[in-house]
This record gives sequence, C-alpha cells and structure tokens, in this order.
Amino acid sequence: MSHGRSHGPLKSSVFFAYPEKLCDIFVPLARIVLLVFMVSSISIVLYTAFIPQSPFILFKPVLNVNTGGEPDTAPTNISHILFGIGGSAATWEARRVYSSLWWHPTITRGFVWLDYIPHKNQDRNRTNIWVPHRLSSPDWTKFKFSSSKSAVRIARIIRDSFNEKLPNVRWFVMGDDDTVYFTENLVSVLAKYDHRQMWYIGGNSESVEQDTMHSYGMAFGGGGFALSYPLAEKLVRILDGCIDRYYYFYGSDQRIWACISEIGVPLTIHPGFHQFDIRGNPYGILAGHPVAPLVSLHHLDIVDQILPNRTQMDALKTLIEAYRADPHRILQQSFAYDIKRKWSVLVAWGYTIQIYPLLLTPFDLQTPLQTFTTWRSWGNGPFTFNTRPWPPDPCKQPVLYFLDRVDEVGMAGTRTSYKMAQTEHKCNSTEHANVMAVTQITVSSLKMPPDYWKKAPQRQCCEILDHGKIKDGSLRIRVRKCRKWESISF
Repeated sequence: MSHGRSHGPLKSSVFFAYPEKLCDIFVPLARIVLLVFMVSSISIVLYTAFIPQSPFILFKPVLNVNTGGEPDTAPTNISHILFGIGGSAATWEARRVYSSLWWHPTITRGFVWLDYIPHKNQDRNRTNIWVPHRLSSPDWTKFKFSSSKSAVRIARIIRDSFNEKLPNVRWFVMGDDDTVYFTENLVSVLAKYDHRQMWYIGGNSESVEQDTMHSYGMAFGGGGFALSYPLAEKLVRILDGCIDRYYYFYGSDQRIWACISEIGVPLTIHPGFHQFDIRGNPYGILAGHPVAPLVSLHHLDIVDQILPNRTQMDALKTLIEAYRADPHRILQQSFAYDIKRKWSVLVAWGYTIQIYPLLLTPFDLQTPLQTFTTWRSWGNGPFTFNTRPWPPDPCKQPVLYFLDRVDEVGMAGTRTSYKMAQTEHKCNSTEHANVMAVTQITVSSLKMPPDYWKKAPQRQCCEILDHGKIKDGSLRIRVRKCRKWESISF
C-alpha cells in the first residue's frame, strides 16, 4: 500500500516537471514574438502616415460615387457630361435650331429646362426637338428676386439636373438655349481636370464693363460653364438658402458664382468659352482666336452673321462642317510670309484667311481686329483682351477670304478652300492689286491628334507652296507642326 501511495505522487511530479521546463523555453519566445509584432505594427502605422501611397497597390478600381459601377479612373468622354440648358417655352421654338447643330440624340445627355409645357402648336414638330425638355421644379416661384424672376428658376437648373440622378455623371455643363457647343473640344478641356475634385470652369465676358458690373471671378452663363460632380453635390445642399441671400443679383450665373464662392472654389478660366458680350461683327474675335480649343459660342441672335452673305444658321453650319472634319484645329491661327511680295498671311483654320499687302509682325497678326463694340455702351472698349483697330488706310487693310468648302483627305488629312469676300476695295496700289489677283486659297493639313490639347499649347506653322505661284487665281498653303528650331518671322 505504501508503495502504491509513493508511486502516485512520483508519477504526478514527473508529469508537472515537463511543463515547467517548457515554460522556461516558450515564455522568452513569446516575448520575442510579441516584441516583433509591436515593432511591425508601429512601422506600418508610421509608413501609412508619412509615405505617399501609390494608386497601383489598390486591389480594385475606385467606382464612380454616383452609381453606375464604371471605373472612376477611365478617361472622360461625352457620356460623362450632363447638359442643363436654360430656356423658356416662349423662346424654345425659335432657339432650338441652335441645339440641333451640336446635339446628338443617342450620345449627348441632358435637358432643356422650361417654365411650362409648350402649347401643341409650338410643339407640333416635337420629333425635331432633339433635346428632351423638363419642367423646372414648381417651387422656384417662392424665392425672392429684385429684377429678374426667371434668373431664380435658371439658377436652380443645376439642382434639378442633379436630382435626375443619372448614372456616371462627372460634369454638369450649364448654358443657354442660344448657345452652340463644340462638344469634342469641351471633352478635351474637361478631361484635363480630375472630376473627383471640385472644379468650376468657364469664361469671363469680353466687355470689361460687364465684368466690372458682375464679377471677374464669375463664369458667364451664356457661354456655358462646367461644375464637377463633387462641387455640384455640395452646391445643391446650400443652393436654396444661398439664392435668397443673393436675391438682389441680376443673373442666374451671378447667383451660382456667389454660392460657389461660399464653398470657396475659385473660377478656372478657359478662353474657349465665348459669351460674346459684344455688338456688331464677331469676325475679329473668331479670326483672332487664342491658342486654345473652341468650346462654345453665345448671343448668336445678337451679333452679325459670322460669314458674309449668309444667314446665321447657314454660316454656323459651314463652320461646324469644318469642325467635324478636324475638331481640335477649328479657328486655330497660323502665319506665313511671302517675303518677295511682302505679304503677311493669317490663316484661322476652318473660317477665314487674311492677306496683307505689307509685312506685319506675328504680334500684330495674333491681335484681334476690332470689328465689334462693347455690349452695354456700344463703345470701343475696353475688352478683356488686346485689340487692334481696323486700318483706316484702304491700302493697309487685309483682303479677306472665307471658308467655302471642306474635304477630308484619307483618314488623316483635310483640304479646305476659301474664297475672296465680295467687298469693295478702294486701294489702287500695285501691291494691293497683286493680292486681289488671288481669288481662292486652298489649305492642306494633317488632322490634329485627339491628345493635342493635353500637351503644352503651341501655335502651328504654315507655308506658302509652289514658291508662291498663283495659278488660275488660286494660292496653295500648307499648315503643319513647327519644326524643332522654327519660329515665325520675316
């Protein structure tokens, strides 16, 4: 019995002796593992806090916040833009012809917002009204206003458009029913900006008096302006209260600008938006277009026809025909010189050519001729860009040629033809008569690539072909990229 009792405790003591020895081994190991884990965790936290993270380590793309499931990093295209067009039932019947020039029913997205449904006799050609219309929210009448009640309704178009909740909208573009957009160029402009950030993009008025009266920091709505989705999302939350705060402003665009200012987002100016706050002939602005893509034209009911001896609609159709052949090149200037004849040649592609019977510097050629006056006072300025007066001496005036025909050459080239304007020329000098011998000019060029405006802007060069020979009253010119060390001079 004693042996039995002695064997029990002995067996038990042996059983517990091994764990004690194991503890002596594993406890230090556990402490080491814990220390390594703590050091690793601290390292990860410090790395995350101070080292910029590469977007390439993401396991899946960020998706668009406003539904649709499309990768938000895909290049911007026309389907990402939602147009909000300010109109009224009283004017839409006459002005819808402008939207017919640029609206593509199966591609473009947006609405014209009206104050009431057009009468049946106004809407009888509804199949030709490509832009679908919507009624503005009826509660717009409750807001205060000082001089323009309709400005309240039009200011709230951004809210109405946002509340449509269409998928994959990156940009809201606002404009008027008499605005013509050049949508491919609009896309190329907006694609340069990160639509996931808050952007407010548009243009000023051409007339300083208008900018002084309203604001230099405001995008004038007739020329159109663009709001990125995040900015629109934030704007609609404060819009109604903000509209009442600024009830004393005249226009809808000024109200929108004031509300965006409260958010703290400044205007990003792009010179391709054209308000056309001018009177008279817009020729000087179009022929002197800056080195930037043409985005929009406004006030086309107010200004003179952009091409002589045609209706405004026929003239616009001719311009858009050239635009469709080479969208990114439309209105872009190039200069050439005929040193032997002492000619200066300006090409505004797809629109006009000027030949001067004298040598002018590139600085003079790029400065728009003042063929227009200010919007409000009908004065000679000032404008938000430099101008040069139309030469009073007939012998120093340019001979003008206007676009007559556009032909595509293969997949990569174009050939445009320009005819002399049928105007009275009062100069009897030999130099001027030599220019008058040119009745038609043909311009050949390669199409600008789609990514042209993603790069640093540069005016292209042009040259007079065939050593300047004039055959049957025709002169040939080629527009091309400037060579590496080439500059424009005479």
